[in-house]
Amino acid sequence: MGFDGCVILNRIEFLESNEPGIYTVGSGFQFNRLGMQCSNEGFTGLEFAGGIPGTVGGATYMNAGANGQETADVVDRVDIIKNNGRFQTLNRIDLKFGYRSSPFQFMKDLGAIVAVTFRLQPSGSAKRRLQECLERRRVSQPIGERSAGSVFQNPPNLEVAAAELIEKAGLKGFRVGGAMVSNIHANFFINSGGSTSQEMLDLIAIVKEKVDQKFGVQLKEEVLYVHPYCDDLNPNRDK
Repeated sequence: MGFDGCVILNRIEFLESNEPGIYTVGSGFQFNRLGMQCSNEGFTGLEFAGGIPGTVGGATYMNAGANGQETADVVDRVDIIKNNGRFQTLNRIDLKFGYRSSPFQFMKDLGAIVAVTFRLQPSGSAKRRLQECLERRRVSQPIGERSAGSVFQNPPNLEVAAAELIEKAGLKGFRVGGAMVSNIHANFFINSGGSTSQEMLDLIAIVKEKVDQKFGVQLKEEVLYVHPYCDDLNPNRDK
């Protein structure tokens, strides 16, 4: 299937900190790098970002999170550009975030997130917590494999993770062509070699169906689809 369109590489990669704990960061800045820098400088709130691939803009758009922390916890304001070319600054109090959700996913006139300002608190344990997050990720996730991270959200109101449901359904290692459920973490689907986007879509659909059949739980994707043929796969997003 591929993507029949223009993909823009975001190079808005600046970082400014004019007072302790306040970081204004370009949306193209690597989220992993930001988490490591803030934590190593003794500020807490973004330790979980260590080891997470992607950008500050993407993490804000998705409200990325892990280990009891999420991006929205420390967002102070967000600078955006609209489709008409106008810039706007949105303060945290005006932004309603949810689990892996942000208001930016529903803005029809959003052009792009330009920069995000984070407000962090000093902590003597931030560096240690960063290292704990990195080690936990190293032993529990397929680091180095080609994936889009967690495929499904954890089901609400259930004390069980999506990965556990997929594993208990016997789907670790299950594959469709080159698309495969990771043997390390069942909520990571990897390109084991030569996978097409259609194979990955088919794998996601099969896993959803099998988990529903076995446990009566309908998994909801954490990933978002960007291909126009997949618009109906984002039922809770404005088109």
